[in-house]
Amino acid sequence: MYRDHLVIARLADYCSRMRRLSSVLLGALLVACASQRASNPPVRVAPPINTAETEIAPDAVADTLLTDVRSLEPRIVVELRYATSNNFTGAPLPGYFANRAFLRREAAVALARVEGDLRSQGLGLKVFDAYRPVRATLAMVDWTERVNRTDLLKDGYIASRSRHNLGLAIDLTLIDLRTGREFEMGTPFDTFSAAAHTANACHADTHSRATSVECALSAGRRFQTTAESPGGVAR
Repeated sequence: MYRDHLVIARLADYCSRMRRLSSVLLGALLVACASQRASNPPVRVAPPINTAETEIAPDAVADTLLTDVRSLEPRIVVELRYATSNNFTGAPLPGYFANRAFLRREAAVALARVEGDLRSQGLGLKVFDAYRPVRATLAMVDWTERVNRTDLLKDGYIASRSRHNLGLAIDLTLIDLRTGREFEMGTPFDTFSAAAHTANACHADTHSRATSVECALSAGRRFQTTAESPGGVAR
């Protein structure tokens, strides 16, 4: 009987030790997993570059959905690069007939409000592109094929269809109202390299881009209902 008690006691002691060891091993495993997650953060999948190819609307239909942004806020500066030869293709793109920036009305209203907010800070908006006709986008794609730069499509610098075609996207910068000078953003408009990525901003560019991001977030809140609007414009 004594031996039986001794065996049972030792077995209990062994089980207790194994439970403690298991707890230690489990803790170490959890720490290792946490460390692995920290050193290898989950890869974020970027949203698709191209939007769905919706049916191209006739000009008459598009005209009823689009608003000239300066009709709502004439103080917004517009310099449509694709209406001139001052763009990466070296020529005006089809569909840009004048230096006028169009957006869906909801987006144009939100943009006008952002301009008003900026004015109190001595800043303003300068628009490089807004609504982009599909034929202009197709001309961009044709250009990449002519100059053997289809990598720009693959890398996401040029889209074969985008929210610009729907009147729901805009390319712009900030200007100093006192001098009219554009903020230094680190790279010129339509720079097709990693230097243009927001993550690569440095020194003086950081403040400019941070201010732009803050304004974009403000605009984003105002644009929330616009981004969810059904349908689109494409011509």
